[in-house]
Amino acid sequence: MQIFIVSLYQMSVAGVGHHGLHLDRQHVVSFIPNRGDRMNMNIAEALLNIPRKDENTDEVSPSRAAYRKLLADTMLQGRTRVLSFSNRPRSPLKSSLEAPSPTHIQPAARKRRRIPQAPEKTLDAPDIVGDDRFNVLDWGNKNVLSIALDDTVYLWNATDGSTTELVTVPESSAPITSVSWAPDGRHIAIGQYNSIVELYDVTTKKLLRTLAGIHQGPVGSLAWNNNHLLTTGGLQGAIINNDVRIQSHAVRSYRGHDDVICGLKWSSCGKHLASGGADKLVNIWDVSRSSPLHRFSNHTSTVRAVAWCPFKDNLLASGGGETDRCIKFWNVGAGTCLKSVETGSEVCGLLWSKHERELLSSHGPEKNQIAVWKYPSMTKIAELTGHTSSVLYMTQSPDGCQVASASADETLKLWQINEKSTKKNAPKSPYVGPTNMYSYIR
Repeated sequence: MQIFIVSLYQMSVAGVGHHGLHLDRQHVVSFIPNRGDRMNMNIAEALLNIPRKDENTDEVSPSRAAYRKLLADTMLQGRTRVLSFSNRPRSPLKSSLEAPSPTHIQPAARKRRRIPQAPEKTLDAPDIVGDDRFNVLDWGNKNVLSIALDDTVYLWNATDGSTTELVTVPESSAPITSVSWAPDGRHIAIGQYNSIVELYDVTTKKLLRTLAGIHQGPVGSLAWNNNHLLTTGGLQGAIINNDVRIQSHAVRSYRGHDDVICGLKWSSCGKHLASGGADKLVNIWDVSRSSPLHRFSNHTSTVRAVAWCPFKDNLLASGGGETDRCIKFWNVGAGTCLKSVETGSEVCGLLWSKHERELLSSHGPEKNQIAVWKYPSMTKIAELTGHTSSVLYMTQSPDGCQVASASADETLKLWQINEKSTKKNAPKSPYVGPTNMYSYIR
């Protein structure tokens, strides 16, 4: 290592008083200093203002001299140099003259989140239709879960634990093929195998409206854009916007699929509709146009699962069936595929978390599991197993803390995904236990 010899001016304090600061000049040999974090400007200022022993100063009172000595001993800890040129760690300053700075307080570590691997509740769901063209499970904004079991729709109130039968349709209309809550949490749409859609007021259990003649065959997909615009998807690939306030309710038709519509979702802004079908397509529609805004054909199997991201505009996730097994992410603004993730099994459902930047996916064989993924890394952080058949139906509670899943194994399972709120006014979901839901209703 090369040594540099330099001529410096070493400053020594000759006196501090009313007549200013006097400096003595010396020539010295020194290494280039490594100051690092040893330069403490508070200590430097104190050294510059404390008189040296050899300077001529006016006499001071004994009490003032004692105070100066206490101050020097406490703050300087015997130091006599303004700058320190060594790398030795500095001993902590323990001063009785001032409280420690709040910046020295370490922030509390975030509590590690634990996702239980077993369902919180398991309920029997006999006669549930196990068909990937249908959507028979939904959780409304009033914290009421709806499920269709063959020809009957049941409502389970997660706030007070009550369960009621809403309606049983005639045999000619059975089975019920889709259910969907309106945003107000009071009205519900019910799609039937004979192509009829009925609207009910759940508080009065009254039939408000029947929408007929809009499809041929089962209505397997339903999606509300607001409290009056209901979009329906049918067996022949037709997608219809229905304004339920007016007599001629079919106000727009979207044509772009040539097979069963398996999934429908409106974006949160209500401007774009995503549709997935058995023709392996994902189409993006503008609310005011009848032709697709984008047509994505990257999947190689039925697209049942579509989900709009709640924290990033124009981001859509879609999942492919048993020969595809991928989750794909789309930039709807640019019309491009951002990422494709192989999951190992068919993707039956997708949900974005309401609390974390996470995506939940439900799957078919061999595990028939629910997976929790961290976005955007798509690192799998949890895998929830318990179903013995494909997890075709999945929905989440209004507060985003629980997820309900249903399968052709005739069980309905509730999973605790996030911790419940501890606020006094937060609704509490009572314990129901492993009750037979069908028997409990009757």
